[in-house]
Amino acid sequence: MLFSLALILIVGFSLSGIFNRIGIPGLVGMLLSGIVLGPYVLNLIAPEILNISADLREIALIVILIRAGLTIDLKDLKRVGRPAVLMCFVPATFEIAAITFLAPILLGMPRLEAAILGTVIAAVSPAVVVPRMISLIESGYGKTRSIPQLVMAGASVDDIYVIVLFTTFLNMYHGSSFNGLSLLAVPISILLGIGLGILLGLMLVKIFKLIHMRDTIKVLIIMSTAFLLVTFEAAVKTYVPVSGLLAVMALGATILKQYDVLAKRIMGKFSKIWVGAEILLFVLVGAEVDIRYLAGVGIGAVLLIFGALVFRLFGVFLSLLKTPLEPKERLFAAIAYIPKATVQAAIGAIPLASGVASGELILTVAVLAIVITAPLGAIGIDKTHKKLLERIS
Repeated sequence: MLFSLALILIVGFSLSGIFNRIGIPGLVGMLLSGIVLGPYVLNLIAPEILNISADLREIALIVILIRAGLTIDLKDLKRVGRPAVLMCFVPATFEIAAITFLAPILLGMPRLEAAILGTVIAAVSPAVVVPRMISLIESGYGKTRSIPQLVMAGASVDDIYVIVLFTTFLNMYHGSSFNGLSLLAVPISILLGIGLGILLGLMLVKIFKLIHMRDTIKVLIIMSTAFLLVTFEAAVKTYVPVSGLLAVMALGATILKQYDVLAKRIMGKFSKIWVGAEILLFVLVGAEVDIRYLAGVGIGAVLLIFGALVFRLFGVFLSLLKTPLEPKERLFAAIAYIPKATVQAAIGAIPLASGVASGELILTVAVLAIVITAPLGAIGIDKTHKKLLERIS
């Protein structure tokens, strides 16, 4: 296990550094590290690590979402308004609809299985998008119209919407009828998650103001609270939907709102934690990619992914109609909505495991979507933000 951790860190950091040097985002090197070290190529990552890979990835995601919350000024989100809400579900809906229509034509899949594929593919990756938006906020890009905040908030809620639809379509495949009430889980999950995060954020702020403690201890308490929020979601999901990850962001945003001096101090500590968490996240996502499934991929799967992206981009532009954003800023928001990685790695194999006839094909397209869109979106964000967004120091 120690040998595997050493390889993950050394190879991950090395390839990330090399890719950065040649102008390619470091996460591409991390993903490649995971693919090469993972069980489907060299098989150098210990089974003990792979067994807890999902938990380690979730911890890393929690770290970046705490950072996101500590960066989001609620006044900025209020100023964005309607487009932030539309970005949560309109682009994903367009992409799911496109795949549901195109997959039977390009891949010969039944319509319901195509809809399941659509929900697997449609989720944008907060793990790719959120760190980049935080970096833009810190460097002043897109500050005037709160574009990074808009993208960051939309990308985080987008996943909840898509996963609810994924569960609904999978249940339909196994004989359940479509229940429109299940879609109520989306707003309920969002509202309860935000409310719970705000409540715990206010409690922590009160404790931190009453009891003197080192910032390092405060960081550990905030992380522990975030872990509890995510595990609470899993514990009560049978009875009531709650978004633990949104609660984590709301927790951070509440601390920033109520105790901004502390928020700015501990941001630096979370930035340092993210250095190691990022490596674990993307290397382990890469390790989930079974490249054996890519061997039989035809041009149809590639056309499907790019065709669906076109519809997703159209959904972004539709969401941003009648806003003060300039065309180039809308283009940037569309580019930022391209990357896919974490959700696809997490749920891509579920249809196959649950007996869906096209399960292997769904997994193959999910793997291909990660390989194509994660680097494409990351490179797009990194290479275009200086040209498409205004910078305010």
